[in-house]
Amino acid sequence: MSLTLSDIGRIANLARLDLTDPQSERMLTQLNGFFDTVEQMNAVDTTGVQPLAHPTAVIDHVSLRLRPDVASEPNNREANQKSAPAVERGLFLVPKVIE
Repeated sequence: MSLTLSDIGRIANLARLDLTDPQSERMLTQLNGFFDTVEQMNAVDTTGVQPLAHPTAVIDHVSLRLRPDVASEPNNREANQKSAPAVERGLFLVPKVIE
């Protein structure tokens, strides 16, 4: 798929962009480069290849490096809420902004 300058003008109009001629030409080059990359990826034969649930699913020795979900800071709720103008049952009260 290859775009033309008129395609870029139509897309810019739909996006409400005011592109100059050099900007339109640069956008044309970038978008056509993107479509060329997509065509190269579509040309790869992937028959028989199962989709992955996660990119690292095929690499057994790589695991997600997540830290344990433990509390690392003490609970200072009362001290943190002392400067609040209004607090009720441990929650900050704020004025209603949507009617």
